[in-house]
Amino acid sequence: MTLARLAALHGVAPSYSPSPGRTVEAPDAALVAVLAALGVDAGTPESVRDALAAREAEAARLLPPTVVLWSGEPAPAWARELPEGVTLQLVTEQGERVEDWRPPGPVPLGVHRLRATAPDGAAADAHLIVAPPRVRTPDERAYGLLVQLYSLLSAKSWGMGDLGDLADLAAWAGRTAGAGFVQVNPLHAAVPGGAGPTDPSPYRPSSRRFPDPVHLRVEDIPEYAYLPDADRDRARELLVEAARLRDGVLHKSALIDRDAVWDLKRRALELVVRVPLGPGRRAAYWDFLAEQGADLDHHATWCAIAERHGPDWHTWPEPLRDPGSRETARARAELMDRVDFHSHLAWLTDAQLATAQRSARDAGMPIGLVHDLAVGVHPEGADAWAQQHIFAAGMSIGAPPDAFNSRGQDWGLPPWRPDRLAAAGYAPYRALLRGLLAHAGAVRIDHVMGLFRLWWVPAGQPPTEGAYVRYDAEAMLAVLALEAGRADALVIGEDLGTVEPGVREALDARGVLGTSVLWFERDWDGTGHPVPPEQWRTACVATATTHDLPSTAARLTGDHVRLRDSLGLLGRPLAREEAEATAEVAEWTALFARLGLLPGGGGGGLCEEEEIRAVHRFLLLTPARMVGVWLPDAVGDRRPQNLPGTWDEYPNWRLPIADPTGRPVPFEELTASPRAHALIDVLRSGLPRTAPPGARPV
Repeated sequence: MTLARLAALHGVAPSYSPSPGRTVEAPDAALVAVLAALGVDAGTPESVRDALAAREAEAARLLPPTVVLWSGEPAPAWARELPEGVTLQLVTEQGERVEDWRPPGPVPLGVHRLRATAPDGAAADAHLIVAPPRVRTPDERAYGLLVQLYSLLSAKSWGMGDLGDLADLAAWAGRTAGAGFVQVNPLHAAVPGGAGPTDPSPYRPSSRRFPDPVHLRVEDIPEYAYLPDADRDRARELLVEAARLRDGVLHKSALIDRDAVWDLKRRALELVVRVPLGPGRRAAYWDFLAEQGADLDHHATWCAIAERHGPDWHTWPEPLRDPGSRETARARAELMDRVDFHSHLAWLTDAQLATAQRSARDAGMPIGLVHDLAVGVHPEGADAWAQQHIFAAGMSIGAPPDAFNSRGQDWGLPPWRPDRLAAAGYAPYRALLRGLLAHAGAVRIDHVMGLFRLWWVPAGQPPTEGAYVRYDAEAMLAVLALEAGRADALVIGEDLGTVEPGVREALDARGVLGTSVLWFERDWDGTGHPVPPEQWRTACVATATTHDLPSTAARLTGDHVRLRDSLGLLGRPLAREEAEATAEVAEWTALFARLGLLPGGGGGGLCEEEEIRAVHRFLLLTPARMVGVWLPDAVGDRRPQNLPGTWDEYPNWRLPIADPTGRPVPFEELTASPRAHALIDVLRSGLPRTAPPGARPV
């Protein structure tokens, strides 16, 4: 019990409930390992007693390291529970000093400094997060497109979709299709390939703080037009090679090869950055460097050192593993040209992201781009190197065993330490949100339950031998509300799967939208039947599928079952799996027919194209504030972008959007597709919106 009490005091759950009425105790070894990652020695009974005493003494502080005040709400518990006679001194972000401040007295939104002083002279300092009470929600219902950007190739792409394609998609979707937003996969910087290929998953990035320059449209960089003749000839040669890559993906069944694309773009960008910046552009670049500060300096330094010593910083010469060492500073000075190169690319990528969001808003989109925030970062990448003091060493996040996965999951992503986040006033979290929201109308937070708790797995142990670690959800939500408010942006939480009781209610109370996928919306606690549209929640994005699920066409035809069978992933006989999948679809299509969503009342002979339109008519009948359309569904793509549980067996994250036969569909063809336009007509008629000036009907 003593170990369990120590764990609980540090936010480590001694047990968890995988299902109602069932409790599982965390192994003692897991508690000891997780506590060690939090800097707490619990290896012996004596060390546990000492750690308990230290924690209880720490709990007697006048203030915890970070406290929250919701603007317009009554004084919070931490303020009401201060001992008698304690005074508070407030120093705001703007430098204003307020003596004897009394919560919830007037204070601007922001992250301020607070000092509590007791009559006996004891004092404690804290960060004070003052946040708006809620994130704003959509002013009107809107539908939008969900797309994995790399999969959207156009006639100008260099073998994978880029930010030029994103800007074009936003302009077309807003002006012609009447869409209100475009949601993309995480565009975070990836860990470059070393001896092997780059990890193609956008959900295991090197850095969540900066975007990946592989997404740049090189020809759209202003300096590209001023290449000297010799460099222009080299650039033309690279364009020819890029066309071969593009042609291979679109016409010769080649997979998207991120490394090949980056090799070409890097060589082209080496030429472009040699063109001198004009005075105005140079001033803008310097402003960007100043705004990004040490975060960009660390990121660019990691990129430069990785070029010399490989992408895994754990294998670098030992002094370089410390970003603050003198040897690292010396290496940075020696590699200044490369540091500047990577800083320059971050600026160029940021500028094209701004252009894409501007294109969306100019097209009349009320929201525009929705950027995706991955749940963590690659342990070998730039963030894990630069923020070692924030990450928990020797830990990975994942999921405990449940009804769907008896072995649990290990995602291979190191977690942030909640104690170090609080001590820093959540500065790393604030910075990455601010960067992500700079050119977005909304942010989607992958595994939003991670704001409350994460399953930590000690290195070398199976996922079953882990434990939940709690985060200060109020502080995490306050930072989220503060930064979203500053950006005037919406927040969407991916809350699929097992969700702890109370989490959805807490998110909803602060204006965070949820995610509702049609096939999961059943009365699980009652009849098990599909939930009627009028009973769906309002505060959500309603959609038919996601990047980790089968496309709607695959679901309707059963292709997703046959694919898993072909890869040996079925745990039961194929006939049984097919029968269950067919019954599930039949139950939904029967509901569509009863609601009059299928032509002819849903009689036999309907093609899956008509059924896909019925799926989206159904989504429009729900009260959901946002309706998301998986872009591959517009052309009947039957291949998932990611098939969980596979690695080399399936080409995850490397497939272009394709038609039902698997033939890739370039962006230009997609926008002219009668099938796509028929689906768009369903959505436009269900969610009418005033078109921007100059818009043309479909």
